[in-house]
Amino acid sequence: MEKEKKIRDKWLHLRLNTEEYEKLNKQFQQTSERKLSTYSRKILMGKPMIKEVRNASLQEVLAILIKLQNDLNGIANNYNQMVKKLHTTSSDLGVRLWVRSCEKEWNLMASQINEVSNYVSKTGEKWLL
Repeated sequence: MEKEKKIRDKWLHLRLNTEEYEKLNKQFQQTSERKLSTYSRKILMGKPMIKEVRNASLQEVLAILIKLQNDLNGIANNYNQMVKKLHTTSSDLGVRLWVRSCEKEWNLMASQINEVSNYVSKTGEKWLL
């Protein structure tokens, strides 16, 4: 059963002076939340907060790894589409042999992408939750 996504379409506008904003932002920085809006929503709804200092250097590494993962997935998708197109458009024996050798390379690249993806997912679960 799919989890129903709750769309937030109501706005709450809140005005703060500089001192109030700095105090709110300082408290936000001492939690594990990554977005001020999520932090504020939890405060307003009375949900429990986890106070924890975020490791900024680790977050930077994770952001880079996630970008790398997305880039690799994009490359893999493009490569896969190219090979599929070659399969359907050509009947030349030499091209078919080339495609088969490329498929072997594809399988190797796909396993490496899976390895990176699993590492990023495990690291993200460990440090971001």
